[in-house]
Amino acid sequence: MNREDMLAALIAQAQTQDGGADLVTLRAIVEEASEVGARRVLDRLGLGDDNAQDDLDELRDLLGAWRTAKASAWKAAVDWLVRVLGALLLVGIAVRLNVAELLR
Repeated sequence: MNREDMLAALIAQAQTQDGGADLVTLRAIVEEASEVGARRVLDRLGLGDDNAQDDLDELRDLLGAWRTAKASAWKAAVDWLVRVLGALLLVGIAVRLNVAELLR
């Protein structure tokens, strides 16, 4: 019996009980409905097969590598910006102190 059949049987059981379904039956219905819904979502996303865990592991590795590369790129850009600003500051100080005149 698959999950959808189990859910249908639980709903039929709940309908036949006098005074409505008991708490155990309602909880079983919710659990089975959740399982069926989760399975449908995974199937629609293409993650319902046996290779899904491997695919997710590879995606996590790829995402981690992307984050590392992005952080490294930002760090390199900031390092270069600091170097350029430092060089400009030194050139500005040299011009202000007339270092060109002292070197003649």
